[in-house]
Amino acid sequence: MTATTPTVTEQPPTGKPEAAAPERASAFVGLTRVMWLGFVRDRGALFFTMVMPLMFLLLFGALFKSAGAAHVTIGQVGQVQVLDSVQGDDRTELAKTVTITKFDDERTPLEKVRKGNLDALVEQGPNGQVVVRFSAGDKVKAGVVQAIIDNLVQGANQKASGKPPAFTLVPSQVEDNSLKPIQYLTPGLLGWAIASGAMYGASFTLINWRTKRVLRRLRLAPVSVGAVVGARVGVSVLVALGQTAIFLVVATMPFFGLKLTGQWWLIVPLVLCATIAFMSIGLVTGAVAKTEEAANGINQMIILPMSFLGGAFFPLDGAPGWLQDVSKVLPLRYLVTSSQSVLSRGGGLMDALPSMGGLLLFSAVLCAIAWRFFSWDDA
Repeated sequence: MTATTPTVTEQPPTGKPEAAAPERASAFVGLTRVMWLGFVRDRGALFFTMVMPLMFLLLFGALFKSAGAAHVTIGQVGQVQVLDSVQGDDRTELAKTVTITKFDDERTPLEKVRKGNLDALVEQGPNGQVVVRFSAGDKVKAGVVQAIIDNLVQGANQKASGKPPAFTLVPSQVEDNSLKPIQYLTPGLLGWAIASGAMYGASFTLINWRTKRVLRRLRLAPVSVGAVVGARVGVSVLVALGQTAIFLVVATMPFFGLKLTGQWWLIVPLVLCATIAFMSIGLVTGAVAKTEEAANGINQMIILPMSFLGGAFFPLDGAPGWLQDVSKVLPLRYLVTSSQSVLSRGGGLMDALPSMGGLLLFSAVLCAIAWRFFSWDDA
């Protein structure tokens, strides 16, 4: 009997390495597709990663497009030989960077420099002195003015070759020399803080109460709408006054050295009017948005450009004219400029009163819009 050797058939390994690579590739493609669709459909992520950076690119691109050559305004008191002697083509070139307004005495232009309406005043002093008086509120413009006048002085002295210098530049600032940058940083940052707090407080409260049915319960309860609105306004005002007090206390500490000037107490009614104005913006966003995430996106889209265009972070002197015109309709601009006036520039009631009236008028318009879109619940 002959032994038969069994035939062994080798089985392929169960792992199937030849099929693993396509499966991994397929899983990668599938996960990538899912994650991409999730990103595209997430409006919040799409806004903050794509739209907002583009907004800042357009904003800063427009702000600094013509910032290469700062234009300054000068008040000329009486006759100033180094300025009057510039004629012809040289005068045309000078006019591209300097606007000169003539005054008979220094009282009016000096006040304009203090309030920031003029960048400097120039007058003829004794013994060939050219006196330049500027405000410490804008170090950049002050430096530009001094450089221009110094260039004219040097040019006039060079024409008189072989003779002693006929002119000397004498720069000085109109404020106390002990003033520090905090004097001009505080109003802008305070305005930004008040605007943010009032807007977010009003919009988030409205959305939170609506989604949790609190508004519906208040509507059925024996509580007037005026009481509800008044309570919210009262809380926002207390927060804003608290912010103001903290800012002023910290800024006036010896380490920072803020010196309050003028009728600085006018900052209180100014902050009250501004809080109501920015609350009205928050009421509009809270009435339009359905979730806090949506309201946050809308608020960011409003408050950040308004902070830059309103001068809260830096002046807009180098921005194009049309962009400066746009900033004139923004409430934050009037809060910042009026705060600077009463806190830093020795301003009084007439410097703050027009801004307060404009802020209240703005509030009335925005509250009417918010009322149009208001709803007691999500239904």
